[in-house]
Amino acid sequence: MSALPVPVWAEAGRSADPAQPVLVFLHGIGGGKQGFESQLAHFSQAGWRAIAWDMPGYGQSPALAHVDFPALADALLRMLDAADIQRAVLIGHSMGGMVAQQAWTRCPERIAGLVIAASSPAFGNSTGDFQKQFVAQRVAPLDAGKTMADVADALIPTMVAPAYQGAGFALACACMSVVPADTYRASIQALVTFEQRAALPTITVPTLCLAAEHDKTAPPEVMRRMAEKIPGAVFELLAGAGHLLCFEQPDHFNAVIEHFLKQHGLHKAA
Repeated sequence: MSALPVPVWAEAGRSADPAQPVLVFLHGIGGGKQGFESQLAHFSQAGWRAIAWDMPGYGQSPALAHVDFPALADALLRMLDAADIQRAVLIGHSMGGMVAQQAWTRCPERIAGLVIAASSPAFGNSTGDFQKQFVAQRVAPLDAGKTMADVADALIPTMVAPAYQGAGFALACACMSVVPADTYRASIQALVTFEQRAALPTITVPTLCLAAEHDKTAPPEVMRRMAEKIPGAVFELLAGAGHLLCFEQPDHFNAVIEHFLKQHGLHKAA
């Protein structure tokens, strides 16, 4: 039997303290490791080892035979093993935040902290009308012969703050445009199955729930309630940002996370 595939990752930095956990960035459904270049540069310069993965099926990472959250969490664990990471702070944006939550249920001993950004603890019943409509709407352009670049051009403007046209806009479009259509379809189908509300009270590591003021996909109030169910979790709101907050406000996004890491002893100066 062939070995299960290991996701590909980008990496920057090296901590002088072997006990310091590694920062692992997990992208959303339209992302890729290239979307976290700003984060890798910032945190490596600040003394962390930081990596960003291509989720299975994205970028250079081999696709999974079947995409669901347990399989994605297991793929993440294989990557941690391959990268020789014993303990990680998982920083997940959107669907990546769901992967981070799922990973907590699979390998909590490997997780030193969680940053859940613009995400939620559940999507709902995968057979419900809302979920069926969501899937149909998201894949309809592909069914009509549109490309992923077409999908990005139509969808990205609805996911950022009103009138936002900064550098992150083009980067978000570029990331989404190169997602394989089959990968996007499989990720959409997996997304609507996510359910980890029962796991929230079991999270025992420092956790930051980071919301965005103009996020309609993971509204701030949903994330606030999520934080209330995680013991000791911190809730922060990025004013003026939309769902793609790490693209729109990378400096602010980085600063909030860095403060959280230092506040909770997840960074030891060399």
